[in-house]
Parts: sequence; structure tokens; C-alpha cells
Amino acid sequence: MSSVSEGRFRTSSVPLITRGALRTTLPTDDGVLIEAVYEPCTADADAGGEAGDAGTAIVVAHGFTGSADRPAVRRAAEVFSQRAAVVTFSFRGHGRSGGRSTVGDREVLDLAAAVAWARSLGHRRIVTAGFSMGGSVVLRHGALYTAPGAEGEAEGRTEAHGEAHADAVVSVSSPARWYYRGTAPMRRLHWMVTRPTGRVVGRYGFRTRIDRNDWDPVPLSPAEAAGLIAPAPLLIVHGDQDPYFPLDHPRMLADAAGGAAGLWLEHGMGHAENAADETLLTRIADWAMDPVTP
Repeated sequence: MSSVSEGRFRTSSVPLITRGALRTTLPTDDGVLIEAVYEPCTADADAGGEAGDAGTAIVVAHGFTGSADRPAVRRAAEVFSQRAAVVTFSFRGHGRSGGRSTVGDREVLDLAAAVAWARSLGHRRIVTAGFSMGGSVVLRHGALYTAPGAEGEAEGRTEAHGEAHADAVVSVSSPARWYYRGTAPMRRLHWMVTRPTGRVVGRYGFRTRIDRNDWDPVPLSPAEAAGLIAPAPLLIVHGDQDPYFPLDHPRMLADAAGGAAGLWLEHGMGHAENAADETLLTRIADWAMDPVTP
């Protein structure tokens, strides 16, 4: 889950669609249509290369109430595109995508569609980078969608998942467990998600359409998922000033990974993509290109 409001967004100089970018609509496995944007690596362009080569693509999963066009997501895409091609998309119920938000449950299908699209464009290596709600989604996706022939596959994987798997995972500002209400911002989020009046506020105040149904069944928790991602590299990033999820959340995720995950606790950082500055985003992009295991 993410924040009810990510606060004032830093301005971004990134055009809505950069040269060589593609915007499309992707169908998910359950029939929801989501908007997605592909941007080629700017380093390739500067060197005279062609977009859509067989290199790395980073797929960015935004936080709750975000979208592919929010300034913080555009900023992340700009920084990441200096190292790799980038796919951004809007989760169901957000932006121009269809459906309603299930706040981290069926969103894994949206991410899978975006990853499969990146592979269809010729990228053989995919790194998923998620923030807050998106951070929990990339963890579950990494556990449920494994490479064809991989050992220790998570329960629920089918052969159809083969082209939708991630080769490395970055989770920023993710919760470790569901239904957390230990901070005031999270209590406000739960009010918005679970109450009719709250969902009206979500729709008209935050442009987020929220499903009224409870989870059934309750999805795999982020901590459980973190323990199933190896051998794919995993990086967990969290701010020590996060007002939504205190530091026991990233530590629980790292412990669940059994020492197979990198853990960055960022001094002075707040929550999710809006708190990730260019320096941190560049470090994440560098890790994505060359993961360093603990």
C-alpha cells in the first residue's frame, strides 16, 4: 500500500512523451486495459544505437494514487532512461487505465502485462522497480512469475508466466505485512479504501477508483514473497523518515529473504517515489544494471 497523498510533487522537466517513446494500451490476464509508455535508453540514442535492442529495460511500478504521468514517476523514468530503456504504466483504477484499484492484489497482473510488453520489444533482461504499493507488487510478482525452468517456483505459477518474469527486483518503501495501521497516514489510507465516503474521496480527490470488495483470498504478503524471489537479485530500499512504514518493515523483508537481498536504509528519506531524489534514483539504476548481492 502507498500513501493517501504523496504530497507536493517536485517539478519535472521530462516531456510527457519523449522522442522515440511509445504509448499503448495493454490487456491484462483478467481483461483490464492499462496504459503504458515505453521510452528508449537515452544513452543508446546518444551513442547512435537503436531503441528496442536486446539490452535491459526497467519497468516502474508507481505508488497508490500515482500514474504513469505523475511528475515523480516521470522523474524516475528520466533518470533510469540514462542507463536502460524504461516502461512506465498506470495501475488499474489509476490514470487512464481501466478497472478499479485492489490496492496491491490484482495489480500483479498489470505489472506482468508491462513486463511481457517490454520483452516483446526485444529486451531480454527486465528489472522491476516499485514504490510503496508498487514496491509490494514487484515483490509478489517476483515470487509468482519466475523464469521458465527455474527451481523452487512459487505456488500459482503457470507456463503462461514465462515471458512476464523479472530478472531483478527493486522494492522501495514497501510494507512488509498487510493491514498495517500503526501510523496516522496508514489509518487514513485504510479509511479511504474501506469506507464508501473514503472511496468517493479517492475517486474525486485523488483520481483513483477503488474496488469496494475485500481481498478474497488474502494475497501472499510482501514478506512471504521476499523469501521466494531468489535466485533473482533483490534490492530493498527504505527511508528512515518514512511516515507510513517504520524501519521494522524493510528489516522484516530483508530477514525474510534470508540474506539474499540488499538493504539500503536511506538517511533523511521519506516515502516512495516522491522522496527519491536524483542521486538515489541513479544509484538504483546503477544497481539494476549490475546487481550486487550481499
